[in-house]
Amino acid sequence: MAPVVICLFLLALIGHWPFSCAKSQLHDPSSTSQHTITGFEFIEELNLHPKLDVNIFKPNTSDSVSITNSRIVEKSLGLPVLGESGASIYDLAHLAGYVQISHTIGARMFYYFFQSRNSKDDPVVIWLTGGPGCSSAIALFDENGPFHLTNNLSLVWNDYGWDKVSNIIYIDQPIGTGFSYSSCEKDIRHDEKGVSDDLYDFLQEFFNLHPDYVKNDLYITGESYGGHYIPAFAARINQGNTNKDGIHINLKGFAIGNGLTEPAIQFKAAPDFAIQNNLINGQDYIRIKQMVPECEKAAEECGTNGQDNCLDALRICGQIHKEILSIKPICVYDIRRKNCSDKSRIDEFLNMKSVKKTIGVPQDIKFVSCSGMVYRAMLKDIMRNLQVGLPELLEDGIKMLVYAGEYDYICNWLGNYRWVEAMKWSGQPEFEASRTIKFEVDGKEAGLLKNHGPLTFLKVHDAGHMVPSDQPKASLQMLKMWMDGKLN
Repeated sequence: MAPVVICLFLLALIGHWPFSCAKSQLHDPSSTSQHTITGFEFIEELNLHPKLDVNIFKPNTSDSVSITNSRIVEKSLGLPVLGESGASIYDLAHLAGYVQISHTIGARMFYYFFQSRNSKDDPVVIWLTGGPGCSSAIALFDENGPFHLTNNLSLVWNDYGWDKVSNIIYIDQPIGTGFSYSSCEKDIRHDEKGVSDDLYDFLQEFFNLHPDYVKNDLYITGESYGGHYIPAFAARINQGNTNKDGIHINLKGFAIGNGLTEPAIQFKAAPDFAIQNNLINGQDYIRIKQMVPECEKAAEECGTNGQDNCLDALRICGQIHKEILSIKPICVYDIRRKNCSDKSRIDEFLNMKSVKKTIGVPQDIKFVSCSGMVYRAMLKDIMRNLQVGLPELLEDGIKMLVYAGEYDYICNWLGNYRWVEAMKWSGQPEFEASRTIKFEVDGKEAGLLKNHGPLTFLKVHDAGHMVPSDQPKASLQMLKMWMDGKLN
């Protein structure tokens, strides 16, 4: 990844706020007082950078006749994994497949499914990686999957894989992401309605094929641009259950990790986060803060369904990031690092002919971690506010967890905390008044937690953008406690 730049100095204005990284309290320091950004540039900040365009693919009959003639095609994985899983691999369902998406011309959505190493009755967890346009294989092989992909392209068991407490599905979405493809560009999505409808259709087909899991609790999880996908998908499931559109889905909650959900508030927080963490000096802070009102206004005009004005908002607000990141090289996903970690081994592994054959992918489809065309198709969606639909879900008793690694810059904990705290719902006063408590792992503080009713916010210590990768044990405990209703 090309380096991005940030300032390392903190001058006079630090005296205005307590130290935000102190591990004794979850403190918001302010509580006391052209249409695109050069094409691919913004996705480099939000997630990984794209290399190729979308998978528009017309399968030939010799390679994938089964895919083109069936609603869902699935096969067992036979990938060799080193080490011990804690369960007999022969007793577990490890599957990969394609679902033909209803209401599309020729879209097929690719997924991996891993049965829980604990019990088949454990909750079903869906994982959605962000981008927009980045494959969930990134999380599968580098974060919270059953195994990790090493630098020599071997698989080793992950002792803290989320499949230890859940039956987990990793989905390549929106259409055109990862191994998902369509025969027609008209199936490429441009907004969250299209994305959430496709995901809802996917889940209906999955449960049709796997009725044994319908009764299980279901949780939606993900990170980064998942802060857009997840609220929309949760609302679509809730709507489908209310309208009896199909199989009733036992949605119990959703979790967003270092997400982009409410851009107006989150972009506004960027200069505050930067100065708290010694990334800019006082003079820079004063100058950059003067850019915030125009950004706020533009983001509010974009709202929930703006069009070209959302591109204007992306350009205007993006200047805040560009200013902060124009001084000294760091990794925007972890301010402790100069360079971000290289994920190219995932592309290399998944483009091996033997791997494609094992997981049932046509050889003609080239895997890329992030799709440039999917990203461009979703440009107008980036600055839209996805927070507005969340209060209804909370009022219906659906649990919501927002967690954030404290060293992520691009979707930092401060911006996430601020929009969560500002969200209007019946429990807002009680949430604001609730105590900040320690989140402990093995008797040691691993984060700071606020909770009231169905709403929980967790700031995770010593973690960046990808919490399950940086703090695997803490993230697994977080998931387990949250699903069990004990993260409070």
